[in-house]
Amino acid sequence: MQLILIRHGETLWNKEGRVQGTSDVELSIIGKKQAELLALSLKDLPIESIHASPLKRAYETAEIINEFHQLDIQIHRDLMEMDQGDFEGLSFKELMAGKKEFLQKWISDPASVKMPNGESLSELQNRAWRAMEEIIGKSKNALVVSHNFTIAAILCHLRNISLAEFRSACVDTASKTIVRLGDKEAIIDLLNDRSHLLDASK
Repeated sequence: MQLILIRHGETLWNKEGRVQGTSDVELSIIGKKQAELLALSLKDLPIESIHASPLKRAYETAEIINEFHQLDIQIHRDLMEMDQGDFEGLSFKELMAGKKEFLQKWISDPASVKMPNGESLSELQNRAWRAMEEIIGKSKNALVVSHNFTIAAILCHLRNISLAEFRSACVDTASKTIVRLGDKEAIIDLLNDRSHLLDASK
């Protein structure tokens, strides 16, 4: 089975450096163009099912990709981004100014941290993997459109590495990661590829 993990295109909050989490922010003009370029790079792949987070930025990306495949997009709430609680909507500058102690702990030991009134990486991984088990159980070449932390948590599970190392699995906007799933192991053929974008800002 081939699994294609897609992070949504850029939003204005991405550009502004704001925490999005479960906030339902749409793709920006650049994000839509990124998704179109991403879709072109995927149009000839044998994709048999498309799955997406219900958040607008992920679903819009999935819709643009699906123009070449004409499949029923399957929505999974468990593929949503990590709920970042009190930090939703804040800029990284605001976090640095007011939550420095928390950020230091997040940087040094992310696996032990829970977002205030939000989720931990472990909680995110548990729910995201529920969705992935359902998707993988259908044994089809699947494309999944989700979010940075969600994809990182899924990749940590597939690579059998600790969530403390999740930053090694983080992905950029409008990127694709391709994984081959065998009976005993997952082989990552492509990680965080954005070569299809060229210059989406033009």
